Amino acid sequence: MAGISIPGVTDKYNTNATVEKLMEIERIPLTREQKTLDTYKSQQDAWRTVNRKMTALRDSVKSLYSFENPFNNKLTSSTEEYAITAEATRKASYESFKIDVIQPATADRFLSSELDADTRVPAGTYTYKVADKTVTMRWKGGSLQDFSNALNRRGGDTLKSRVIGASKGKKTLSIESQKTGAESRLLFEDDAKTFAESSGMIVKIKPKTIEFGNNRAEFKPSPQMPLEQNGLPPVSANKLSVSSGKTVVPPRNGFTIDIPAVAKESKDSHIQFSISKSNVQDITEQLNKQAERPVFPDTGAVSFKDITIRNSDVDASLPPAPAIKATPLEPVKTEDVLFALLNDGSEKRIPLNLSEFEKETAVDISLKDYANIKSIVLRNRNTGTTYSITPLSSLNPNENKGFVPQHPVSQADDAIIKYEGITLKRPSNSIDDVIPEVTLNITDKTEKTATISIKPDTESAKDALITFVGNYNQALAEINILSQNKPEVIEELDYLSEDEKNDFKEKLGMFSADSSLSNIKNSMLSTASAPYRFSETADITMLSQIGIATNASNYSGYTPSKLRGYLEIDEKKLDTELEKHLEDIKSIFGYDSDGDLIIDKGLAFQLDKQLTAYVQSGGIFAMKTTSLDGKIKASEQKISRLETQMNEKEADLKNKYGRMQGALNSLENQQNSIQNFSKRGNNN
Repeated sequence: MAGISIPGVTDKYNTNATVEKLMEIERIPLTREQKTLDTYKSQQDAWRTVNRKMTALRDSVKSLYSFENPFNNKLTSSTEEYAITAEATRKASYESFKIDVIQPATADRFLSSELDADTRVPAGTYTYKVADKTVTMRWKGGSLQDFSNALNRRGGDTLKSRVIGASKGKKTLSIESQKTGAESRLLFEDDAKTFAESSGMIVKIKPKTIEFGNNRAEFKPSPQMPLEQNGLPPVSANKLSVSSGKTVVPPRNGFTIDIPAVAKESKDSHIQFSISKSNVQDITEQLNKQAERPVFPDTGAVSFKDITIRNSDVDASLPPAPAIKATPLEPVKTEDVLFALLNDGSEKRIPLNLSEFEKETAVDISLKDYANIKSIVLRNRNTGTTYSITPLSSLNPNENKGFVPQHPVSQADDAIIKYEGITLKRPSNSIDDVIPEVTLNITDKTEKTATISIKPDTESAKDALITFVGNYNQALAEINILSQNKPEVIEELDYLSEDEKNDFKEKLGMFSADSSLSNIKNSMLSTASAPYRFSETADITMLSQIGIATNASNYSGYTPSKLRGYLEIDEKKLDTELEKHLEDIKSIFGYDSDGDLIIDKGLAFQLDKQLTAYVQSGGIFAMKTTSLDGKIKASEQKISRLETQMNEKEADLKNKYGRMQGALNSLENQQNSIQNFSKRGNNN
């Protein structure tokens, strides 16, 4: 506390100095406790530092035997990197293979015709489709550049647009898909289609069609179904006829017609034709007039092109039999006549809505709705209805929605590669399903066959080992400094700066009486120098065999630092052994000794186990810092009490000496008054 100080009044009796000297004696317990607190804090910082360095060592140790260990890393190389590269996962096999890139996968990129620079894009709803993505934008109208900017904001990772200066006063609008592959075509809908057509970006065409069902030979009998009534003829193809571009299917007749393979190549294909129905005399009327007699199966027929030859009817040569009154046949009426025959032999009904007779109705069958369709079946089970159909055609109405680009920069197509002579197609330039655990990245077609090689990544393994040795030595240096009171322990660390050396000097021998540091040091030294025979035929079992040891340089002289356990690296030897014995080196650090597929032995495994007991939550180092937390808190509380006592003591002393000084000043004033009175009396 500051002494008494009154402006204009001198401390004639030196009371402030007297109070300060008395307080120095009183503050001795406080000063001692403050030094104790500083010691506790320094010790806590030291424990935290050694914990941090040991944790860094444990992390590098764990990385040497965990699933992500660097010994499993793979490097890939390509002889034609301009065209194809590869990425391999840690599970990829060491191998090399040959790839020819016929073409990379491309995306649609269309240009408009040259437009006036001041061309305005009309207001409307602009819809663009790419594969299963749809981009819809409500546009209020504006310039080409504003339209392009708005489309980019809306397009995200599906569409990209830009305005290009074509010539003086002319501009071109570019719209491109961001997805590659033949199935990712850029389609225009709503006002987008209108503007694309008017700007010359696309031009209308008719979709390509494949026609079939033009001649009788294409029609086969339909699969038989159980008879609805005894006495009805089965559904056959006997009276089926093809003429004048139509196929006529009388009552109790039907057909099966296969869909051409080329028509099924695209899942977006549609089968289209027209069908009509007409009433004819019901065949049950005639059948009911005939006497009941044995009903023989149809003898069948054979057709070639437009010629059909029927077999003779069966003649049983039975004697006349008395007429037996038969149960009258009921007419059959059904609209379920059209079916899709699937590859597994099952059928799926194709709904029809033929409300009017003699009127042709268009039928559109989307192959998407009938997965694995093989054929189309028309089974006319009716007894009084005839069906007529036109030839069938296959087309893909979604192929550019009937439009093609007029100025294409590129068009959507699949990547085509040859892998070991086998031609493969993929929609993307990133192909991960050809070679297990390898992704091929295609950028261009190859001029000559590319050779892709997968090799071990010895550099990452070497870097991990160097990191391990560095962390090991730093942790060991921290332990040596804290546990030994020898200045040379610091001086021999020639990589330290002067500031770092001064900091270490303050911590030198701080925990020389603590056995926990010497225990972990001894464990580290014995673990790093021990052999690890993971198999009977192992050639590499120790760190020293790969160029990592306390005397890796093979220096024959005496060096105290080598006796402290620091590791050295013979880099040339390490490189050689990594090339020759990578799998053995991997096993040194961690291996399964009992066949349960869990690593339970090895240098890294042992070190990790030892270090974890010290650095884990609730471990030895945590207990040390927690114990110091309690001491620091108690010391701070004690300091707070002593400071309060010192403040009170100082205030009391200043109060007493202040009163004393006031009394002395009063006596002095009285003395001066008496002396002045005496002087006046003598003068008189």
